[in-house]
Formats: sequence, structure tokens, C-alpha cells
Amino acid sequence: MKNIFRVVSFLEGISYLLLMSLGLYYKYALNDPSFVKMFGMPHGVLFMLYIILAIMLKKEMNWNIKDLGIVLLCSILPFGTFYMDYKYLKK
Repeated sequence: MKNIFRVVSFLEGISYLLLMSLGLYYKYALNDPSFVKMFGMPHGVLFMLYIILAIMLKKEMNWNIKDLGIVLLCSILPFGTFYMDYKYLKK
């Protein structure tokens, strides 16, 4: 379960960075919203998987409410999932 969560968190972080960089650049600088549509759906699915897996993994990893809150907060911060992987999953 932990390895699946690590893969999902990595992919979620990459999709978020692509959405926030390429997607928004093409949308606002070039008036082409196709990249936002292309990156938005996979990011949304990965985001929901990240949240569900984090809640399921709480007991296995012995996270308290504060740790779970930080792990969930990392899903909405740029580069947050990479920090979370280093801080909470590398142990």
C-alpha cells in the first residue's frame, strides 16, 4: 500500500506542476485552454486517489491527526508531495 501511495503521490506532484506551469502558460499567454483540459482530468483523478490512499494509510504508518493534516496539505502545495515523500514515507 505504501509503494502504491508513493507512486500516486509522485504522479500527482508531476501532474500538478505540469498543470500549473504549462497548462496555465498556454491558457493565459497563448489563449489555448487545451493543455488545462489535457492535464486537468488526470490531475483530478490522481488528487482524489492521493486523498483516499492517505486516509487509508494513516493507521498503517501510525500518523496522528497532525501528520495526516500535513500529508493532506502537501497535496495542494507545489512540490508538497515530494516533500511529503521525503519526510513521511522514506522512513
